Amino acid sequence: MSLVVMRYHEITLKGGNRARFAAALADNVRRATADLPVERVADAHGRLVAELRDDARWPELRERLARVFGIANFSLARRLPVSIAAGGAAPDLRPLAEAVLELVAGRSFASFRVHTKRADKRFPRSSPEVSAELGAMLQQATGARVDLDHGELTVTLEVLPGEILYSAQKVAGAGGLPVGTSGHVVALLSGGIDSPVAAARMMRRGCRVTFVHFHSAPYLDRSSQQKAREIVRRLVAHQGDARLVLVPLGEAQRQIVTRVPPPPRVLLYRRMMLRIAGEIARRIGAEALVTGDSLGQVASQTLPNLVAVERAASLPVFRPLIGMDKLEVTDQARRLGTFEISIEPDQDCCSLFVPRHPATRARAASLEAAEATLGVAALVEEAIAGAVVERHRFPAGTREPEIEDLAGRGRRERGAAAPATHS
Repeated sequence: MSLVVMRYHEITLKGGNRARFAAALADNVRRATADLPVERVADAHGRLVAELRDDARWPELRERLARVFGIANFSLARRLPVSIAAGGAAPDLRPLAEAVLELVAGRSFASFRVHTKRADKRFPRSSPEVSAELGAMLQQATGARVDLDHGELTVTLEVLPGEILYSAQKVAGAGGLPVGTSGHVVALLSGGIDSPVAAARMMRRGCRVTFVHFHSAPYLDRSSQQKAREIVRRLVAHQGDARLVLVPLGEAQRQIVTRVPPPPRVLLYRRMMLRIAGEIARRIGAEALVTGDSLGQVASQTLPNLVAVERAASLPVFRPLIGMDKLEVTDQARRLGTFEISIEPDQDCCSLFVPRHPATRARAASLEAAEATLGVAALVEEAIAGAVVERHRFPAGTREPEIEDLAGRGRRERGAAAPATHS
């Protein structure tokens, strides 16, 4: 049986709150590995340690853990019991050297380094002393040189009470904070490249994300809804489960087109989205909204337009991509695995009734005057009443999501309208 050692990222800076963050991370790891032979996930003196009952599942486990926010890096490790002799004499490290040599047998390396972290301060050797002594043994046995800066092989030791955990491979983690430690937000998911990246960045800061996707069925086809589902299926691996709220916006758009001249229409669509998403957030207990806006990227994202649109929001609006350019966002989307989904063609709601020359310097007062001709509150309620709430889970036994209402109750057939609730 092997062990998996997961080292904390920002959790180490949390002082008196560290136990709460560590417990949340342990829960997230258990959820991400629920269908794998992983047991006893628990904090062990400043790191998470779990048991892997079948080493053949390590490649799959490695892929799962690389998506869990809050982990700096992790290793497949083994355990060597050690005891401190009476009088505090240091234990013989030759059995440890033999165990490490067995672990790396068959691997070719010209240089190596040993990194030791001593969680048990009663251990009679310091971390540098352990690294130096073990390093000398390994050098004598292998003939490889010691390179503390760029060693081809890194042997990592974790000195814990009664045992030493040793490993020879370190896998980079996703970093950040455990999902669920920073509150609950609603992300507006367009199906494009930007909004999935914005949502993932908020997850990395510890937020649990509910996704809201606006579509224009029956005026447009349902391709954007399917794209939203595929994106959520990709992102849900980072937080275990997520709601996707599919909201019909077509009727609100139709009324805006019949009552408002072309230039400000896109901004009125966006103000309507923020109102609807804000009401959904209120009903499910979320505390902020998230968008994929990047300053100046398109006409609706000029500074005056962003300010005018945000005036319609009832909650704070977070824009994690605001200072990023398209190349930076695209690079992150590729790493997330959402880019190829996002570039698939679809009929997005923002492509419906779009003016040829949209406004670029709108003011909130002029938009409010245009909205005075609309029954805004009624349009918001109508859109929410027609919403469908899907619950996506990871790992999932089926790709079909569960269907809920906004309060998380019940199970309905796909396509049935979610009732408007005020819980």
